[in-house]
Amino acid sequence: MDSFSTLIRTASHEQHVEAETSAFMSDLLGGRLGVEAYARYTEQLWFVYEALESGARRLASDPVAGPFIRPELFRLASLERDLTHLRGPGWRSTLAALPATRVYAERVAHCARDWPAGYVAHHYTRYLGDLSGGQIIRAKAEKTWGFARKGDGVRFYVFEEIPNPAAFKRGYRELLDGVRADDLEKQRIVAECRRAFALNSAVFRALGEEFPLSA
Repeated sequence: MDSFSTLIRTASHEQHVEAETSAFMSDLLGGRLGVEAYARYTEQLWFVYEALESGARRLASDPVAGPFIRPELFRLASLERDLTHLRGPGWRSTLAALPATRVYAERVAHCARDWPAGYVAHHYTRYLGDLSGGQIIRAKAEKTWGFARKGDGVRFYVFEEIPNPAAFKRGYRELLDGVRADDLEKQRIVAECRRAFALNSAVFRALGEEFPLSA
């Protein structure tokens, strides 16, 4: 029988691929969009991570979500450094969430508040993605827009407190395998993972409408 970490990865594979291959992300990674598109995307990430991390400390003692609350993963401070670099010190005054981003952030906040197992689904889809595919975005951003290597502008993707990402991801998957949930609740977590990827894809579609390029 497959482990839960394997199940959760394979069951959400289709939604994961859809998010990764969106027109907006393809154009961004292909260098066909300007730094404004990258900055706008970074703004949207801020809303999602604010929802993830503002509720994190409250969940630290929760038997289901608690083991996943790892401060070395937190991204909000790094995002704010990036936004200061991209938008200037007054970035908060112009920060605006797309409607799709608001829906995404509200779902994360709901899970953080009312359903710790659902929060784990969003935690998994975001942070393990940042540690993996996010590194492709960092490298492209450095090359395309001239950000200093691992410097401001791409801090979000630099996990300074995780010297061995591969080992960390193995440990994370072990946490998933040991999650304190019965089979029915695990199926709900898998469904929430699919939902998380769908919410992320909706943000990409909205960004694609704002920065149209691909025919």
